[in-house]
Amino acid sequence: MKKALYGILGLLVVILVVFAVKVVQVERGRDRVQDEIKSKFFPKFSTFDSVKKLSILPLVDYYGEGKDIRTEPGVSYLIKADDTVILMDTGYNEKKEHPSPLIANMQKLGIRPEDIDMIFITHLHPDHLGGTDESSDHNFSLSRGPVKLNPVTVYAPADVSPSKWNPGPKIEVIKEPRVLKPGIASIGVIPRYLFLAGYTEEQSLAINVQGKGIVLIIGCGHQTIERIVEQARMIFHEPIYAVIGGLHFPVYGGRIFVGPVNVQWLVGSDNPPWKGLGEDDVRKGIEVLQGANPAVVSLSPHDSSDWSLEQFRKSFGNKFVELKVGREMTL
Repeated sequence: MKKALYGILGLLVVILVVFAVKVVQVERGRDRVQDEIKSKFFPKFSTFDSVKKLSILPLVDYYGEGKDIRTEPGVSYLIKADDTVILMDTGYNEKKEHPSPLIANMQKLGIRPEDIDMIFITHLHPDHLGGTDESSDHNFSLSRGPVKLNPVTVYAPADVSPSKWNPGPKIEVIKEPRVLKPGIASIGVIPRYLFLAGYTEEQSLAINVQGKGIVLIIGCGHQTIERIVEQARMIFHEPIYAVIGGLHFPVYGGRIFVGPVNVQWLVGSDNPPWKGLGEDDVRKGIEVLQGANPAVVSLSPHDSSDWSLEQFRKSFGNKFVELKVGREMTL
């Protein structure tokens, strides 16, 4: 009996020590990131050009539309900017399947992997790289079986490699804002030090639509919408026309749980859990977007709760567009 009690006490001590270490790490990491961001200044692009046509088709996300569409708490979008076809992120594939939800949905929607001209990785978390093993190994996969890809360029915010299932693409690591093709750019890496997840580098895609302005397409928004909008305003002359994708507001619910624990809520903040994400963060995000005055707002449900989706829906009215797998947005 005493041995069991001592064992339980020992385990509690270990948990408390680990937790205390994480609290110290996140506080120091937050200070480091704030110093990094303060020291960065990027001049506006002298030339950026624009695209005439833009469409965004969610291939992986939490809600879907249509028969046989598969959904999961991950992200992958097919973006067509004039004649350039971009695959942004590669989903979660939590069950390590082949075909993965991404490939199954591509087949359902009549999209071939060979049609992809460019791959854009927003950050190196499991729900954007194709799985937990991929994230641990710093590689990405479209499925857990062979997928034929052309030798396209993969633009990533940190070192990552194609998995054995989809060899061929070449990697270019992006840190600063960069034009990828006329009218298509990365806004550059914005870091954040997250509780549990640690130092996280994330980039967002920006596409300038002729006569409208900048469409920001975001993976998880760990950088915060405030910093994303600030960086976009720093580097572009054009106004923000649309904001589409994840902003990570798993308040009053999440999409990934371990037992009763809302994992997304734990990793979604650079504060200890007792100062974690709440209603004020959602309200602040809405206020920042209202200040940017986009014509279109579409919030990904993969990392934002139904409660948060409803706050955005009420705040933006007919500007709000539901983001669902299989529903194409044309801008």
